[in-house]
Amino acid sequence: QVQLVESGGGLVQPGGSLRLSCAASGSIFGIIAMGWYRQAPGKQRELVARITSGGSTNYADSVKGRFTISRDNGKNLVYLQMNSLKPEDTGVYYCNVEAIASPDYWGQGTQVTVSS
Repeated sequence: QVQLVESGGGLVQPGGSLRLSCAASGSIFGIIAMGWYRQAPGKQRELVARITSGGSTNYADSVKGRFTISRDNGKNLVYLQMNSLKPEDTGVYYCNVEAIASPDYWGQGTQVTVSS
């Protein structure tokens, strides 16, 4: 069975940094991309960053220049380095895996709170 486990969330002051990690275990055939989504209270889940197996990246405009996504395809690991954090970055961050001929896989989420 496939399982995605996120880690690295927590409480940080504005301007601080966090690094999120996601480990995907189990047999996943034909991974297309891995990414991070977040959901704030009362808001829809939104794409934060995405990286394809070929290395192409996409970022939400609100995080571009502050966040960096990276991955290790061989180990099915994806990271999100978050710098210069703002209160509006607060939310539950979810790891996502897109794969050929299968539904998307999701982690349980990790809470990120940016507050003074």
